[in-house]
Amino acid sequence: MQIERLSFGLKEVKLDDSSADEMKFSGYGAVFGNVDSYGDVIAKGAFADTLKKARDTGIWPAMLSQHGGMFGEDSTPIGIYTEMREDDVGLWVEGKLAATERGKEAYALLKMQPRPAYNGLSIGFRAKEWAVRTTPEEPRRTLKAVELLEVSLVTFPANTKARVTSVKSEFNPREAEDSLREAGLSRADSVKAVAVFKSLLLRDEAEPNSEPRDEVAAAELRSLAERIRKLAAPVAR
Repeated sequence: MQIERLSFGLKEVKLDDSSADEMKFSGYGAVFGNVDSYGDVIAKGAFADTLKKARDTGIWPAMLSQHGGMFGEDSTPIGIYTEMREDDVGLWVEGKLAATERGKEAYALLKMQPRPAYNGLSIGFRAKEWAVRTTPEEPRRTLKAVELLEVSLVTFPANTKARVTSVKSEFNPREAEDSLREAGLSRADSVKAVAVFKSLLLRDEAEPNSEPRDEVAAAELRSLAERIRKLAAPVAR
């Protein structure tokens, strides 16, 4: 049975705190009800069998880059998916990249500013059940059941609805506290500064496009930053 692909675009990459040894991202590998450039649409429930088998057997769809290379010559995974589930929007995926050269490269591309270098997710699958259109206005095919083989990070998507919505950064609270103490802050102030910074990061993950609303926390962070600046300033002689 032929292996097919559907591609979806990334929307944004936002940073959050995580342990320094894990390179994580999450987002939608597929979106339901959205016609792609090939005229196909995926129906809710299409991944149900794949997800059940993955949990029953422990064999999950692979995480690849560019579907294993432009010509499919390299099918070595760049990481693993730790969660996949269907919701009302589509197929939600969470994964972590491997600490290999290609995994680190993918993570660096996802984290680039002012925009990620990667701009797509794409699924490789075998169609199991589908309905063909009966009128010109309908999609070419409505995919009702598919065997999901892999979900790739790709450069050129065919569909812009699915997004990578979160990329975990390497912010380490303990290292940040140690650095602040080395800069001259007390232990209590260092812990407080890191806690405020972490709360702002968590808020930004939940609402990445929101304006700062926690003025008290922001003011505290500015005050602590000013103290650090003064402590780090050279002493006039």
